[in-house]
Amino acid sequence: MEFALIERIRRRAGARGDVVLGIGDDAALLRVPEGKLLAVATDTLNIDVHFPGDTAPADIGWKSLAVNLSDLAAMGARPAWATLSLSLPHADEAWVDAFMDGFVALAAQHEVALVGGDTTRGPLSACVTVHGFVDHGSAMRRDGARTDDDIWVSGTLGDAAAALVQWRAGGGGDPALRTRLDRPEPRVALGLAIAGVAHAAIDVSDGLLADLGHICAASGVGAEIDLARLPASPLLRERFDEAARAALQSSGGDDYELCFTAARSHRDAIDAVASGCGVALTRIGRIAAGSGVRAFTADGRPWQSNRQGHVHFEPLATSK
Repeated sequence: MEFALIERIRRRAGARGDVVLGIGDDAALLRVPEGKLLAVATDTLNIDVHFPGDTAPADIGWKSLAVNLSDLAAMGARPAWATLSLSLPHADEAWVDAFMDGFVALAAQHEVALVGGDTTRGPLSACVTVHGFVDHGSAMRRDGARTDDDIWVSGTLGDAAAALVQWRAGGGGDPALRTRLDRPEPRVALGLAIAGVAHAAIDVSDGLLADLGHICAASGVGAEIDLARLPASPLLRERFDEAARAALQSSGGDDYELCFTAARSHRDAIDAVASGCGVALTRIGRIAAGSGVRAFTADGRPWQSNRQGHVHFEPLATSK
């Protein structure tokens, strides 16, 4: 049965000219373009840790690839290949087919070929490794932020964490919020577009304060953010009060938006990038001397979060 499942996956793996040998042997053989660096990222999603147990298999397939593509986006890398390791409680062809529906749909958007992996019996889990290409000297790293840089984020923050709050509270919740949790959109085109402009970047997976804190630690700088400038969707504003939104947006996690720093002189260029990619970009603060992330309210008062980053499925707020 294991080999039957692998064959079902192989038939939907996608193809690229740089795949010399894909699924079916002991290892894949892949051709890296001359003059490129290979960027590699891995994430594992476990049931009731990284996704609720009632998540549709197609959404698990999508998200297992999306969170990895988000890491490549943060590096300014162009995706190419992926491997997939699935742990399943039992061999379920219908579940695997549905999982692959989501995985392949996102892979096709970014011309990603599935080139290998594994299947095994165990608790439901999906581990994906992605590979991409980036020019020498063009990768956006966490250690490049400079004092007086602007801090930017893409899209909106807090919707996925809000969906978790609603899920824990019971009931159906808002479908639009749940979609942000189940089917994040990796900002690949944005990452490629800002690679020559941004000094440092990271994807917001564990929460803005935690992830921006990683940039600060790697770069030896501090950060100051304006809570009032954090971008929120209309639905988040409708469902959660100001205090709840602040917690969700600053610490909730699972947004998979990009947070990056860039010189003030590049504001016009970044506005042009936003227009070209069709992604809203919001300037939320600046890089400062010191260490750590400091947040301020609209009237300039320091604001302290109860936590810096995402604690899986712990309620952050109560929906209105």
